[in-house]
Amino acid sequence: MTMTANQSSVVDNGEFTVTRTITVAAPIEKVWAAITEAEHIARWFGQTAVLDEVAIGAGGVFSFEGFGAFPVLIEELDPPRMIAYRWSNEQAMSDTAIDPDHSTVFRFTLKELDGGTQLTVVESGFDTQADPAASMESHRTGWDSELDELVSYLEGGS
Repeated sequence: MTMTANQSSVVDNGEFTVTRTITVAAPIEKVWAAITEAEHIARWFGQTAVLDEVAIGAGGVFSFEGFGAFPVLIEELDPPRMIAYRWSNEQAMSDTAIDPDHSTVFRFTLKELDGGTQLTVVESGFDTQADPAASMESHRTGWDSELDELVSYLEGGS
């Protein structure tokens, strides 16, 4: 079975954002679960994921092999169409605190399509980083590989 081919992430240096839109051959409910439920998130995004609950103000930790653990906070929620997570990008000084002045927000937006779901991620706030250009480039390649893993996870029948 061939996986859906998707465009790469795009950096906007003026807006300090990284954006990627993908199409997944899976129903919106399945894609929503994959981006909001810890047991699914851990299957494609990093190594482990913990979320207290799916609610505005709920916290958690996403960890990535070789990069460490990063606290996350749900800032916006409109099931099953949109969720926004704030996270600390630089190696976390503590496992729970997120410095709003030195963090970014990644927002997933979902749209139903015939035979699947369109998912757009926009990560913003890179102007708060010590080296915005390097952070954006790092996250651009990160979203490429992570969202490709999401497509494989959802379309692979697992």
